[in-house]
Amino acid sequence: MIYDCIIIGGGIAGLQAAIQLGRYQHDVLVIDSHSGRSTICRQYHNILGWPDGVSGNTLRTLGKQQAEQYGVMFVNDEVINIHKHHPFRLETKTEHVYFAHHLIFSTGVVDRIPEDLKEIIPCLGKSIYICPDCDGYEVLNKKVFIIGSGKSGATLAITLKYWTNDITYINHERIPLDEELQNSLQQNFIRYIPKKIKRVLAKKGQFKGIELTDGETHFANHAFIAFGNNKVQSELAKNLGVSLNGNNHIIVNPRTKESNVQNVFAAGDVVAHSEQVAIAMGDGSQAAIWVHKRIMDHHSR
Repeated sequence: MIYDCIIIGGGIAGLQAAIQLGRYQHDVLVIDSHSGRSTICRQYHNILGWPDGVSGNTLRTLGKQQAEQYGVMFVNDEVINIHKHHPFRLETKTEHVYFAHHLIFSTGVVDRIPEDLKEIIPCLGKSIYICPDCDGYEVLNKKVFIIGSGKSGATLAITLKYWTNDITYINHERIPLDEELQNSLQQNFIRYIPKKIKRVLAKKGQFKGIELTDGETHFANHAFIAFGNNKVQSELAKNLGVSLNGNNHIIVNPRTKESNVQNVFAAGDVVAHSEQVAIAMGDGSQAAIWVHKRIMDHHSR
């Protein structure tokens, strides 16, 4: 079978694209490895219609059910290679092969969380956050820790001054800061601890504090993480000849979401933008609309 469109990645952007294409009654397959950002976020707080917050898994479950109502197919797999033929030939980790006339990359970004701090994960979106634009409001006038590395953590700490004055930055990986950043932390009255964390203190998704390797313990109810070097999942697109920017995000036409490679589109965090759920939804819908237009153009010839 040759699908009208294969969507690589079943996160927020991919699901929104799937719903839109399903409503056009196209033959659509979503290939998803269930490892995206939305699988680990326990709560999004800034989405229209969810004033009390909603988890990534809830959005994914509802989105998948909605797309399936329109005949969209899903497989739990990982694409490992794509051949730039007509149609595109996709090979997966489980040694399956799929064909499609159009592709949408919604492969997202993977946040770097050190292996020795996995206690962070159950707290993500509940009491430990990643994005100040999404969740800065959650720490309004509250005590907050920044758990991070080098410049990334320092920069986030300074950004959060908009929301609170009670900020401590723990430079877990002890990557040195330049003099300008150190001065900026001091000028903003941000406490700076360049020490390694032994463990994150948390219970049932509630952050409690951190224990340092030297035995010191510090307590707070909220934290942000900023380790830098997040991985943009654009390797497959790059291998197809898709153009990337300096941070490895896929460059697309802002109107159509099509890349420089014909019939290859992209949506969500893998595209260069502010990495918001609402924007990912819009991206997915917009990419799907233009895939539909391309399909109709082809049929009219």
